[in-house]
Amino acid sequence: MATENEFLLHALLTGIFITFVYDVIRIFRRVVPHNSFFVSLEDLGFWIYCGGTVFLLMYHESNGELRWFAVFGAVTGMLFYRKLFSPPFVKYVSLILSKILEGLGKILRWLLRPFHLILRKIGRGIHRFGRRIRKAIKIRLTYLLKMLKIGLKGQ
Repeated sequence: MATENEFLLHALLTGIFITFVYDVIRIFRRVVPHNSFFVSLEDLGFWIYCGGTVFLLMYHESNGELRWFAVFGAVTGMLFYRKLFSPPFVKYVSLILSKILEGLGKILRWLLRPFHLILRKIGRGIHRFGRRIRKAIKIRLTYLLKMLKIGLKGQ
C-alpha cells in the first residue's frame, strides 16, 4: 500500500495520461473524419479503458478502496493537462499530420497517374467491347424471336 502522497501523485499522473489518450483520439478524428457510429465506438472503447485504468490504480495503490482525494487528484490532473497542454497539442499535431497526409496523397496520386490513365483506356475499351457484345446479342435474339413467331404462325 502506497503512502497518500505517492497515491495522490499517481492519481494526478493517471488523470493527465487519460486526458492525453483522449487527445490522441481527438487528433485521429480530426485527421481521419468518420461517422458518428465509429465515434461512438471509439468513445465506448476509451471509457472502458479509463474504467480499467482507474480500477488498476485503486487496486494497486489502495487495495481496491476508493479514496476521494485520489478522485480529486485524477480530476485535478485532467484539468491541469486540459488547460495547459491540450489545446496547442491537438491543434498543431492534427495540423502537422493533416499536412503530411495531404502531401503523401499528392505524391501517391502523381506516382499512380500513369496507371490511372492506362486503366481508364482499358476501361473504355472494355466498355466499347461490352456495347458491341450487347448489340450482337440483341440482334441475334431479335432474329430468333422472329423465327419463333414465323414457326408458330406456320403451324
